[in-house]
Amino acid sequence: MRVVASPSLRSGSVHPTAFIAPSADVLGDVRLGEWSSVWYQTVLRADMEPITVGARSNIQDLTMVHVDEGVPCTIGADVTVGHRAILHGCRIGDRTLIGMGAIVMEATVGSRVIIGAGALVAAGARIPSGVLALGVPAKVVRKLRPEELRLLAASAREYRALARRHARTSRVLFGR
Repeated sequence: MRVVASPSLRSGSVHPTAFIAPSADVLGDVRLGEWSSVWYQTVLRADMEPITVGARSNIQDLTMVHVDEGVPCTIGADVTVGHRAILHGCRIGDRTLIGMGAIVMEATVGSRVIIGAGALVAAGARIPSGVLALGVPAKVVRKLRPEELRLLAASAREYRALARRHARTSRVLFGR
C-alpha cells in the first residue's frame, strides 16, 4: 500500500479500522471512514480536491477514483464500488452499488441505487434514489425490488468481513 503525502499535497485521514490493500495507491486528501476498504490495484487520487469514502464502503480491485479542480468525489456509507469501475468527481449516495466496469463522471447518484455493470453515468446526470440504472448512457429502467435493497446492505457487510480477513492474512494492519 502506498499512502502518499508530500508538501505540495494535502493529506487526508484514514480511520484506524479502514483496510487499504498492499498494492492500492491512496494519494492526497483521501478520507476513509470506519471499516471502509480499498482493494488491490485500486487508485484514489485526490491531488486537486478531496475524496471521501463513507463508513463500511468498499472500493474493489482495479478501481480508479479521481477528482478535478472544484469537483470532489464523495462516496456515501455502505457503498460497494465493483471491480474496474471509474469514479470521477461524482457524488454517490448511501447503500449504493456501482457495478463492475461502470463509469460515473461528474454526476450525482442517489441512495439505494444499483448502477449496472459497464454502465456510463454521464457528466451532469442525476440518478434518483431507489432505482436500477443500466446502459450507455445509463438510464433508469425501474425501481429496485425489496430483495435487491437487501442485497445492497449485504454486499457492504460481506466486504467488511472480507477486509478483516485480508488484513490479517497480508499482515497489513487497519489504517496503517
